[in-house]
Amino acid sequence: MTTSMKVSFEGTTGEMLSGMLDVPDGPVRGWGVFSHGFTLGKDSPAASRICKGLASEGVGMLRFDNVGLGGSGGEWSQGSFSHKVADTVRATEFMRAEGRTVSLLVGHSFGGAAVLAAARNIPDLRAVATVGAPFSPKHVEHVFDSAMDKILNEGSAEVDLGGKRVEIRRHFVEDLQNADLSDCIRTLHKPLMVLHSPTDNTVGIENASTIFQTARHPRSFVSIEGSDHLLTGKGQAARVARIISAWADQYLGS
Repeated sequence: MTTSMKVSFEGTTGEMLSGMLDVPDGPVRGWGVFSHGFTLGKDSPAASRICKGLASEGVGMLRFDNVGLGGSGGEWSQGSFSHKVADTVRATEFMRAEGRTVSLLVGHSFGGAAVLAAARNIPDLRAVATVGAPFSPKHVEHVFDSAMDKILNEGSAEVDLGGKRVEIRRHFVEDLQNADLSDCIRTLHKPLMVLHSPTDNTVGIENASTIFQTARHPRSFVSIEGSDHLLTGKGQAARVARIISAWADQYLGS
């Protein structure tokens, strides 16, 4: 059993970010922060089910909406990959101030790239897990590729992302193109688990291979065969939570 509590904290753009803290009802083995996919938000199936699953295993998790998404303030177009990374660090600072020092980062999809970049700036962090993560943040450009010329030439464009109209600005694209995770992964100096489905049609399995090959030990790779990218199938996210929980056990602070 778990308890979910609404929380909020100030992000790096000055907007209030809306979070959900999934708290174990029994003994707490450790605390973690979850970073969601591109425009998915904290209440997406992957985010909510993985975090609740980890909490049911004794790992309390904070998941939060990035700027302009869900219950968070501001406009999504204000943000960038760099903001997402910085707000992930800010989330761990909020947790530490609440007496819940974060020892685990979990990131799904675009959020997996964010936790890889954020890890070096989080003291006391002990382990990182990515799920369906791209090796390069600019991998997400494929979802708005048709609008790229307009974004670069006119400064912004509205695009349809999964039925949601969002504005993408030039600074967002330029930030993506400047982001390079190679050094972050190579110098992670933390245990890393890479989870990926071999039939992921959104972020190909080769991304997991490159992340794994770039990382140094201790590193682990788990093939979550049968899963789709969004982990919407029955039991898929719960399975991921159980795998991460078992792997992270030796790294979590009591």
